[in-house]
Amino acid sequence: MIYVDADACPVKAEILKVAERHGIEVTLVANSGLRPSRDPMVHNVIVSAGFDAADNWIAERAHEGDIVVTADVPLAVRCVAAGALVTGPSGRVFDKGNIGMASAMRDLGQHLRETGESKGYNAAFTPRDRSTFLETLDRLARQSKK
Repeated sequence: MIYVDADACPVKAEILKVAERHGIEVTLVANSGLRPSRDPMVHNVIVSAGFDAADNWIAERAHEGDIVVTADVPLAVRCVAAGALVTGPSGRVFDKGNIGMASAMRDLGQHLRETGESKGYNAAFTPRDRSTFLETLDRLARQSKK
């Protein structure tokens, strides 16, 4: 199963493409409306608008062998701990070897934004990010089948 933190995910089409190629079900989880799919392998879940509702829904269900796509580092921490394979939309893999540093850097960035030391602008999503994501998701899909 591929779980997608879908509210602001820029790679939904790529996820569906890779999932179809590998025959993996996809669950898109969001706080707001999602475009329905006629594909029986694609499920849409709309959660409440509550704080972290989508993250909580995914974290409660992601297990070993599942794939999670999220840019949210705290969600990635929870999913890595559950044994899921986790990637961000730019193809950055989160695993037991790097999740601690990713979490620490997120916390540092948040602190710098709160103190005004940083404006906190995110880099633009590039075609290279999209390509890297496709390669990463394809590799994780093969790995999840083992």
